[in-house]
Amino acid sequence: MRWCPSSLLHLLCCLRLRVCSRRGRVRPALRLRELWAYVRLVLLSLQYNSLTNSDVVFDSIFEPVFWTVDRITRWFGMVFVCMVVILTSSILLICYTILIPMVLFTYSPGWVAWHLCYGHWNLVMIVFHYYKAIRTAPGYPPAVKNDIPFVSVCKKCIIPKPARTHHCGICNRCILKMDHHCPWLNNCVGHFNQRYFFCFCLAMAMGCMYCSISGRNLFLDAYNSLERFKDGQRVGVPVTGMGLLIGILPSGQTDYQTPSPPYTFRDRMVHKSIIYMWVLTSTVAVALGGLTFWHAVLISRGETSIERHTNLKETKRLAKRGKVYRNPFNYGKFNNWKVFLGVQKRSHWLTRVLLPSGHVPPGDGLTWEIFPFKRDLVPV
Repeated sequence: MRWCPSSLLHLLCCLRLRVCSRRGRVRPALRLRELWAYVRLVLLSLQYNSLTNSDVVFDSIFEPVFWTVDRITRWFGMVFVCMVVILTSSILLICYTILIPMVLFTYSPGWVAWHLCYGHWNLVMIVFHYYKAIRTAPGYPPAVKNDIPFVSVCKKCIIPKPARTHHCGICNRCILKMDHHCPWLNNCVGHFNQRYFFCFCLAMAMGCMYCSISGRNLFLDAYNSLERFKDGQRVGVPVTGMGLLIGILPSGQTDYQTPSPPYTFRDRMVHKSIIYMWVLTSTVAVALGGLTFWHAVLISRGETSIERHTNLKETKRLAKRGKVYRNPFNYGKFNNWKVFLGVQKRSHWLTRVLLPSGHVPPGDGLTWEIFPFKRDLVPV
């Protein structure tokens, strides 16, 4: 803050006017001038600071909004987790009660084996990685004095922050290699659970795309049946062979139409369940597929969601000076994936990537290599 004599004189004049107004010797116009001078002085005292910038002003104005959103998100965390469990369970119920019996009675043994093996592998990957992403702590910096190098001090936790560490307002603590706070996990995504989060998103997106593509013909048949039923027609259930669930008719397969049975309540519920499954899985496949692709791009660049914004700012700042910014944590696309997935030898591509694995990521999240590797971590 700067000391200005004119501001002091102005404050004394305001105080003198206040005293005079109490004695009743000041007219209403002067009262308004006094009030305006006081408000102006307060505003000047808030912004007349060499350390103040637009970011500080923005954070100060929207601090109540941020506080409200953080508290609501923290409270609704378990609600979001329950929604994921309920919606996923509803899709599984439809698959086990409607789709799998249809597959067993209409498909060849080869296609039955494919659907059962792939579907259950995908299900295991989803359940395992979602559980681990929820239950695994993202990693926290030590709160006691230590010799670990740090880049700054958290203004809210008042503890040293190592590189790539950021404060989460929802969890109300610092997170190692923080990417973001995920309400669907009710947990932060950080150093120790980021792989679980990404693998869950990838497995869920693949499962939703699988259900959407394989159930396309079923959705069209169910939708057309409901539309014809609304017009007062009694329709049968069309069976299109092996192509019913995968959208592709095998060679030599022919279509046929079963006799029109009575259109019962069970038929309507089956058709509505198929429509519900296809709409939900298609929507999630598009939304979650886009999110998964974006995180795959970030992993290839060796940065998190937060670091993406900071790196862009640094790139623009250095570009004005004619310099090129280089991400110190970018080890090359292939090496970034090896570090992220924890691949240390060739067999790990099977045991740690294609199969559920609870291994911890390399490093402790407190210190990082800041120079790109000159050779591949794993020769392939």
